[in-house]
Amino acid sequence: MARPRKFNEGDVLSSAMALFARRGFTATSLDDLVDATGLLRGSIYKAFGSKLNIFLTGFTECVEQFDTTNPQHLDLLTVALRDLAHEDESTRKLCLQVLSAHTTSLALNLGNNLLQRLE
Repeated sequence: MARPRKFNEGDVLSSAMALFARRGFTATSLDDLVDATGLLRGSIYKAFGSKLNIFLTGFTECVEQFDTTNPQHLDLLTVALRDLAHEDESTRKLCLQVLSAHTTSLALNLGNNLLQRLE
């Protein structure tokens, strides 16, 4: 019999997505996710299957409530576009969903968000 989960998936996703937003997908290792979430490697793999699935689960939630003025949302979109969209079809579709829904203000807000990271 499998043991019940002793963690809140929403809290784990929140911690993981904050890390991805700050460091990027490629620069975030599984050890970084272990440190950020407090879960063991086995628990992460059992709950999500892979680092990519953690990102996709969290990014899907982000896309569903995307706010062009939210810096973390803009950071996650940047990470998705830069690190994953060119090779992962699911990420590409999510990016296109955001781009088609927010064409007017997105480019300016995305650019401003990137420039603020320089300060």
